[in-house]
Amino acid sequence: MNRQQALFEYLLRLGDNALILGQRLTEWIGHAPALEEEMGSANIALDLIGQARGWLAYAGTVEGAGRDEDDLAFQRDVMNFRNVLLVEQPNGHYGDTIARQYLFDAFHYPLLTALSACTDQSIAGIAAKASKEAAYHRRRSAEWVIRLGDGTAESHAKLQQSFDTLWPYTGELFALDEVDHTLRRTGVAADLTAVRREWHEHVTRTLAGATLVPPQEGWMQSGGKQGRHSEQLGYVLAEMQFLPRAYRDARW
Repeated sequence: MNRQQALFEYLLRLGDNALILGQRLTEWIGHAPALEEEMGSANIALDLIGQARGWLAYAGTVEGAGRDEDDLAFQRDVMNFRNVLLVEQPNGHYGDTIARQYLFDAFHYPLLTALSACTDQSIAGIAAKASKEAAYHRRRSAEWVIRLGDGTAESHAKLQQSFDTLWPYTGELFALDEVDHTLRRTGVAADLTAVRREWHEHVTRTLAGATLVPPQEGWMQSGGKQGRHSEQLGYVLAEMQFLPRAYRDARW
């Protein structure tokens, strides 16, 4: 794998994580437990989809095959997506959504902060802007974890189950492969060891404040970064991609 191929794959991972999680959050519109949370989820979804547009537009430039961000978002099949498995997991109840969001936000902010100092100026610029949004995302989802975890007996039990269920998807966030190793040699990819350290410290502190027990470490799910996904992503793409695939000449 040469540097250009690795960079393209890396940008797809960054863009697909934001795109798929943003799409998941839009599913709460009209269904959120409160109007304030509906608006909050929608705004975070807009942030993430905006970030995805930046990453995928740059990916199209690096690929050099004439594809833009819309082509990469709407015309790829499921096995060509590179998002981690965590972000494609179903919304479930609101505690499931909050646990998924927080576990990703706690990873996303230090990742973007690290990428802000990237040697690739395009990546650094996108990451610097996105990190400001991610800081708010992490603060908001952490506050919800504490509110639900340290709330009623029912909310505590449900949120604990949410973390227990989603925890096996967190290992993939920090898994290294040839893409990471190739780009780390030129100062492009983030140091996931340092990102994991900050993630672990923040998650441990937040769970303690929520009176939740950190799940035990064990076997971890993986494969999303390499295009091996759960059936859940197929459902997401079927909804997200229907219009542009059915009407290829459609324009907003």
